[in-house]
Order: sequence, then structure tokens, then C-alpha cells
Amino acid sequence: MKGLFCRAGASDAQPKFVIQETTLPDVLGSHQVRVQVKACGLSPLDLKLLADVGIQRDLIPVGREVAGVVLQVGPKVSFFQPEDEVVGVLPLDSPCSGLCDVIDIDEHYLVQKPEKLSSVCVASALRDGLCAYTALHTHAHMAAGHTLLVVDGASSFGLMCTQLACYHGVKVLTTSHSPQNHTFLEQLRPSVGVQDPLLARVIPVYNGSSELLPLVLEETGGLGVDIVIDSGVHLLDEEESEEMKLHLHKHDIISALAVGGHWVTSHQDLQLDPPDCRLLHLKSASLSFLNPEVWTASSAQQGRYLHILKDIVEKMSTGVLRPQPEEAVPIYEATVAMETVQRRQKKKAVVQL
Repeated sequence: MKGLFCRAGASDAQPKFVIQETTLPDVLGSHQVRVQVKACGLSPLDLKLLADVGIQRDLIPVGREVAGVVLQVGPKVSFFQPEDEVVGVLPLDSPCSGLCDVIDIDEHYLVQKPEKLSSVCVASALRDGLCAYTALHTHAHMAAGHTLLVVDGASSFGLMCTQLACYHGVKVLTTSHSPQNHTFLEQLRPSVGVQDPLLARVIPVYNGSSELLPLVLEETGGLGVDIVIDSGVHLLDEEESEEMKLHLHKHDIISALAVGGHWVTSHQDLQLDPPDCRLLHLKSASLSFLNPEVWTASSAQQGRYLHILKDIVEKMSTGVLRPQPEEAVPIYEATVAMETVQRRQKKKAVVQL
């Protein structure tokens, strides 16, 4: 059978994606499950992260968020049996590409998929749901009555954060990065007359972010928000690309925080200057880095990770989390789709097998 793999080039070269023949062992491991893949989500490969954790291969498997049907189970598997529908994320060191027809995966990376939840929907949104859950519950410890600022609420990750926070009684402010996104987010707000709406305000930043801080303080009575979740940070010494202009400056984010607030960032190279640290200290605020790979990179909290996955798919099934529909591409277009995702021309894709 065939799978999609990445052949990494030189440090400054674009990685090349190739279809490669691959085989599975004849005998399953004790806790392994053989799964027929129905859908696979595609997200950008972080080659630097793979190198940092010591994973160096000529061919790196592509496609890790999978949904499918169990074909066979190992002798010590206790969670699943053949014909169960499952969903999960392949670990970083998995030798299998999620775009193979059949893959082997440890049972501790899988959860049951609710029957009415489509494979394409869950494969395309699982990673964003995991990121949102990790940011809000694990890092920020959100609770009813908190206020939250989600940067780029119309993105798949931002939408998951908004919906999850509203479900838990958190008051949400969000930014929009285009007129189309602003219209979409405004449609999520309740009708006029609803007391204390949870999606309180959509703040446009596509013409500049100068109005962000005054509007945040206006909505919070001058106190600031308890939690900020960003989609990247604009550092002052970076070049002004179109995408970077939509990111908030770190000083604006810190200024928007309330006393005791929490900032969850996706910017892995974030640098804070002494004045920024001083302002965080004055607010007794904290900063966390969001790395969704931490769950599969370590088995220290495997049970908690499985609980999170199960809760995410259940919330998708009941409509608490309603990801934006993602049009599935056929397997023969997977290489082109992955190249587009890796170049950041598209944030993600999903392949139906």
C-alpha cells in the first residue's frame, strides 16, 4: 500500500512530499490496533520540532489525525474490538502515514468515535479541538465568569476556543481579520435583548489594532480580560507582512490582561523585553506556551489525554463544538493539498480515503 511522506531538504529548502510504498508487519504488537483509515487531517509539519525531539528520518510520515474502523486488535488490547469506529492522533514517532489505507497504532492513542459524527468532520477538527481544550483547561484553567480574548476567532482553532469557552459560561471577546470573518462572527452572537451574551463583542483588526485595547477595557469595565489566547504575536523587529499585520503586539496583549490574568501563546520564538516582564509582574499575570504535541510526546499524562480526546469528540457529536465544514479532497490530490498546507496558503486540509 501507499502513504504520503515528507523528504526534508536543506534547512532553507522547501520539503518535498512524495507517495511511497509501505508495508505493515505480519504480527500486531500486544497493545496495537490495526485500523482501516476513512479520513485523515493534514496540518503543517514542524520539522524543527521533530529535530528537537530527536526524530530524524529520510522520509517523515505525513497525516496524523485519523478516523477509521478497527480491523484487528493485538492480544492485550482491552479498549477496542474489530468493527469499532475510532479516532485519534498518531504519535510524532509513528512510522505510519495516516494516508495509508491501513495503519497500526497503539490503543492508548485512540478513542471511540460516536456513530453520528462523520469521519471527515472529526479528522479535520480534532487537532484544533485538542489545542483549544489544552489552552483553556490545561493552561488557563478557565471557569464560569471569566473573560476571554480570542485572537482570530473565525479561524478553526479560534472558533473551537470560542465555542468551548461559551459552553462553560465564559464571556468571550474576539478579533476578526477580514470583513467576511467579521460578518461570520457577528452571526454567532445572540440576538439583541439577550442579557449578558457570552460572545460579547467582535473587534475588527484588519484595518489596524489601535482600537483593540480601548474596546477590551470598555467591555471589561477597565479591568482587562482574565485570559488571552493568541494566534501568533507581532514582534516589533519583524518585517510587516500582510499576515503579521493581523497579529497583536505583545505589549497590547499584556496591557489587555487583568490582574492575575493568563496569556496562552502559540508563538514558539516569543521574546519578552524587561518592560514586558515588569508589566506582567505588576499584574501578577502568567504566560504559557501552547504545544499540542506535548500529549503524544510524553506518556506521563496518557489517561488525561484520552479523557480530553473523548470529551472533544462527544462535544462535537452533541453540537457543543461545531467546526467549520472542511471540504474533503480525494487521495490522489493529497500531495498538492499538503504542499499548500505546508506553505501556509491554507491552514489545514482533510483527505477522504
